[in-house]
Amino acid sequence: MFESAEIGHSIDKETYRKAVPPLREALLDAQYELKQKPDFPVLILIHGFDGAGRGETMNLLNAWLDPRLVRAVAFGDINDEARERPWMWRYWRELPQKGRIGMFFGSYYSDVLFSRVYGETERNDFDARIHDILRLERMLANDGVLILKFWFHLSREGQKKRLKALEKDSANAWRVTEKDWQHYELYDKIRKNAEHMMRLTNTAFSPWIVVDGSDAHYRSLAVGKALLEAIRNRQARDHVFVARSDTPLLARPIDEKLLLDTLTLDQTVDKEHYRTELDRLQGRLNGLTRDPRFAQRSLVLVFEGNDAAGKGGAIRRITQALDVRRYRIVPVAAPTEEERAQPWLWRFWRHVPGKGKVAIFDRSWYGRVLVERVEGFASEGDWMRAYYEINDFEHQLVENGAIVVKFWLAISKDEQLQRFKLREETGFKRFKITEEDWRNREKWEDYKLAVCDMIDRTSTSAVPWTMVEANNKHYARLKILATVCNALEARLEAGA
Repeated sequence: MFESAEIGHSIDKETYRKAVPPLREALLDAQYELKQKPDFPVLILIHGFDGAGRGETMNLLNAWLDPRLVRAVAFGDINDEARERPWMWRYWRELPQKGRIGMFFGSYYSDVLFSRVYGETERNDFDARIHDILRLERMLANDGVLILKFWFHLSREGQKKRLKALEKDSANAWRVTEKDWQHYELYDKIRKNAEHMMRLTNTAFSPWIVVDGSDAHYRSLAVGKALLEAIRNRQARDHVFVARSDTPLLARPIDEKLLLDTLTLDQTVDKEHYRTELDRLQGRLNGLTRDPRFAQRSLVLVFEGNDAAGKGGAIRRITQALDVRRYRIVPVAAPTEEERAQPWLWRFWRHVPGKGKVAIFDRSWYGRVLVERVEGFASEGDWMRAYYEINDFEHQLVENGAIVVKFWLAISKDEQLQRFKLREETGFKRFKITEEDWRNREKWEDYKLAVCDMIDRTSTSAVPWTMVEANNKHYARLKILATVCNALEARLEAGA
């Protein structure tokens, strides 16, 4: 994989001097066109051997481009805030928006590579993390992100020569650290594991570009031209890249029997029993979230359901039992301009709670396979692949210790009509009813099919759906509280 980068590529000073001005001009033109027509973002990942010119090239690109439209991020050791969340979280937060260029100095590849080099992970864990990366990059590519991955290469002798030359130069001696020499001693191990990692992640949607780092002129032009060519090729397409879905269209059951039709929506609860049980369950929930074992967990609650099904009331009964410092309610509406400029799961990753905290989503990422599917806001390929991407997202949360509990609150069409009318007639409830609610009601059957498909494809053993018969609000609230308490208790008892 590295052979071609060890044959001694070089560019003489005069050739370099003549090539730089037109290259810089073309890069700026491409960058401004990207800004004016922000169809996609560009993500540049910079990796390679110490001394191969990674930092210098990153600084050079920042100088050649308009730095106001570039976000350069250098990732160091994982801090406590990131350690409390899934390992991809800190990279999701820094993704560039459409029309912008992001440069990562080090990235998730560094985490994976050096944990293996230092003997912190076994081969199976190493490969598992590599597959995490593959899923992430496929997801980003499907959302239109242009991913450019550079590996700056040096031979073992070339690295030694480069580090010694830097040490002798008083202006650059500071660049060489003790860790650089430690990595030099580990050169063979780094090379072997990097080659394995790159072989598995060298895909059509995000290939690696190996650059000979021994000659500054060569590597600068090579990276600049690769970046320009990649942006221009994407801009020349008629539309943003969208991966084709290979999944066949979902069909209705031939007997027309749907999962939601099996629910007995009218449940009864005695008022006195409701009050007593509500107090008991809220006390139980409060105690579970104050349990010392919960400090190593987090709780993610997802509320979806028919309009007027009682999500807000159920959420209030949960928060009444919680310390206000421990939870955050995340109301999810149509994405903002900022959110539309990012991969679609970005706006949910940013709200992932830390250890000992609770995040309550009033509607969620499931909008992609519900309202966006039914209303045509997402293409068929986008919402079809979302089932896989949602399962993967939730799997990462659970792997990091989160307890994820998902509720679908179901009411009948007649019950919804009564609640809509009551909202219109009650002054302090009138704000809850909108024209959109009435429009959604006209597509009742379409939404019912979408909900059933959603549950079938995203109810997993680790993160199952709980369907709540919600015609009776008291019954629904008790069922939800009991489900949350049972899930918390089970996971805390199970331990790590």
